[in-house]
Amino acid sequence: MRCLVTGATGYIGGRLAPRLLAEGHQVRCLARKAGRLRDVPWAAQAEIAEGDLRRPETLPAAFADVDVAYYLVHSLGQADFEAADREAATNFAEAAAAAGVRRIVYLGGPEPAAGGSTSPHLRSRAEVARILLAGEVPTAVLRAAVIIGSGSASFEMLRYLTERLPAMVTPRWVRNRIQPIAVRDVLRYLVGCAGLPPEVDRAFDIAGPDVLTFREMMQRYARVAGLRRRIIVPVRPLTPALSSHWVGLITPVPNAIARPLVESLIHEAVAHEHDIARWLPDPPGGLTGFDDAVALALAKVRDAQVETRWSNASGPDAPAEPLPSDPDWSGGTAYTDVREQEVAAPPAALWRVIEGVGGEHGWYSFPLAWSVRGWLDRLVGGVGLRRGRRDPHRLQVGEALDFWRVEEIVPGELLRLRAEMRLPGRAWLELRAEPAGEGRSRYVQRAVFLPRGLPGHLYWLSVAPFHTIIFGGMARNIANHAPTP
Repeated sequence: MRCLVTGATGYIGGRLAPRLLAEGHQVRCLARKAGRLRDVPWAAQAEIAEGDLRRPETLPAAFADVDVAYYLVHSLGQADFEAADREAATNFAEAAAAAGVRRIVYLGGPEPAAGGSTSPHLRSRAEVARILLAGEVPTAVLRAAVIIGSGSASFEMLRYLTERLPAMVTPRWVRNRIQPIAVRDVLRYLVGCAGLPPEVDRAFDIAGPDVLTFREMMQRYARVAGLRRRIIVPVRPLTPALSSHWVGLITPVPNAIARPLVESLIHEAVAHEHDIARWLPDPPGGLTGFDDAVALALAKVRDAQVETRWSNASGPDAPAEPLPSDPDWSGGTAYTDVREQEVAAPPAALWRVIEGVGGEHGWYSFPLAWSVRGWLDRLVGGVGLRRGRRDPHRLQVGEALDFWRVEEIVPGELLRLRAEMRLPGRAWLELRAEPAGEGRSRYVQRAVFLPRGLPGHLYWLSVAPFHTIIFGGMARNIANHAPTP
């Protein structure tokens, strides 16, 4: 079948597309910018269509001749994500119906408790499900609670809280029951739903075999990871807002993502039925248990084989502003800081250092200053420095790298990063490796800042005195770390 995957730059979509290809399906991915999928390993096997679910005029070509359409997008982290998700789901359902799509598959969240208060996150997921089910195309809605897999936001939150805090005071919601599911089982259901008969038009709960409290999940994670038993003291005063700030400070998950996750955990999330097994029976060995899911995820992290991460699609694409490679800035002010260093090593050796920046390797300059800048960004609700990197040696266009996002890569020559920290303007950092003859190379580093209003100008003037230490040291150290023959 021809399958359309929306959200292919995200955590689940980026794993679903290659699995659909492996099953023999044709895959078309919808992305606002085709370049975001340029470097994924399966890009050559799939068709990439540019379009935006909030711009219905861009959708007909993407939906043409599609049999199964997967809705895997959400606007979590945006100011008015409920309205954005409502608009996107409506446009998706209408475009699918107009194109004669035979099946819609949607991965949502647990069903909110009837008659009780619920989080905006769960409320929005439930509204999207209602919109798709009310459309003309038969729809399978899969309702999952916490997904356990390397790189998922829920797993990263669990992992960092447990590993970094041997003793902790926690909110009372850590006693609520949750039925987590391994990401491999989620993907198995998603792939299998492509073959559901047309009369199946409903929602299904999907979950693993274990029902646990979040407190039990932390203790069992500690056991699987070889850590001591954690001391966990639940208390009343920690509200969702305070809890999300606490999660934001301890884990790589920023407040904008942490808050809806925390609000979802306030409500019990246990499957009420397992009807999906009628059409998609459990595998011979049964669904993956929590301990096995954690062990599998930790193995992926340890071996640097994390396929996708929550941060892949953590923010909207950059607005239409001039790129730092443009010859003209179309007016306005652009501040730049340019550094060059002669390197005794060849360009290929220098490039390996450039492509390995960030994450565990650091930024080759004044680590305390980078760490402080990351903490300041976290305190104002930004992503901070702890997102790290997916792979210690290779980067892809569109993926997160600490508080940057990879905007462009020319292998062996150029790495361009766009800042995602909270700034009064837009910022880029370019790192280049240029040949200099006779087995030598030249390292060229350029920081570009487009200020927004007076605060932007004042910001640049306030940090400019430190650039000699930070950017100058970075250029020297990167040049010195390139191995010579």
